[in-house]
Amino acid sequence: MANLLSKSVTSLAAFALGAAMTVGAVEAQQGTRVVTGERYAPTIWVDPDGCEHWVMDDGFEGYMTPHTTRQGIPVCHRGNVCGVMNSDQFFATNSYRISASGKATLQQFFRSAQATSFIIAGHTDSRASDAYNMKLSYNRANAVAAVAKSTGARIADVRGYGERMPVASNGSAGGMSQNRRVEIICVR
Repeated sequence: MANLLSKSVTSLAAFALGAAMTVGAVEAQQGTRVVTGERYAPTIWVDPDGCEHWVMDDGFEGYMTPHTTRQGIPVCHRGNVCGVMNSDQFFATNSYRISASGKATLQQFFRSAQATSFIIAGHTDSRASDAYNMKLSYNRANAVAAVAKSTGARIADVRGYGERMPVASNGSAGGMSQNRRVEIICVR
């Protein structure tokens, strides 16, 4: 009887091991992964630009603000733009090097602004390709951020939007000039 019980336990263990290996193989084929002990905690936090985010216990994440632009970008704090610098005053065409007088103007601005941190967003007109404009606007925003850091200002984020967020029509020279800008958002 003990021998029969021993064979049954051995067979049951082999069956369980085979079933576990089969489940593991199925998980590997499906690309799923089970992690024991990992737990999501519902959380709410605020980004440097003031956008509130939430995450549920299943890991799903979203924005708490009901306001979005037409492109679906959350608008978290309206009217927080504390400076708009026309790019033509600071940069040569197709360049992201700031002129000496432009640096002095920006340093004065960052020293006098009453903010805990800044978000710098670069924009271009539509004369070049989208990829080129995205890179140029990001590099221009980084150049302004470097000037801000030299004054001791805290930079929360640097963004380049290229030609994607125009404030005027790109059909005229005046409109294109308005679209070539660097926006400075003050976070208080």
